[in-house]
Amino acid sequence: MKVNEQTIQQIERFLNKIANKFPVGEEASIMTDIHIRANQDNGDLMAFDDDDQELTRCVVEEWIDNKDDSFYKNTTEILRQEISKRKETLENLSILKPYSFVLENDDDENIAELFVADDETVIIGGELMEGLDKELDDFFERLFKDEA
Repeated sequence: MKVNEQTIQQIERFLNKIANKFPVGEEASIMTDIHIRANQDNGDLMAFDDDDQELTRCVVEEWIDNKDDSFYKNTTEILRQEISKRKETLENLSILKPYSFVLENDDDENIAELFVADDETVIIGGELMEGLDKELDDFFERLFKDEA
């Protein structure tokens, strides 16, 4: 999906509004996730805290009545790109670490982990535990070989 400049600007403002809610230097808020919900019917892009309190919202006009089957895949990529551009700001919000930005659909179902900030680790994109099953299988295989 090609993204127009207006959509990029709307997402930038959206992320800046989230950052303004948790400015650096204020007492850290106890929160684990910022839930971002995108709706392909009405174009709403909304952010919520853990208690489902709305932090901010905007309407991405390009997304209104979007019937694309890969809407959430494309939205994930776009949001990750824009979050990546603001990584320094978003990893230093006044939220106790670790915290993450999670993309959800309009039914509040988790679609993707967009960003995870921890004291020593910041992850943008991909799955947090990607490849973990294989690594554990390899570890146990080596462990059992050593015991034999």
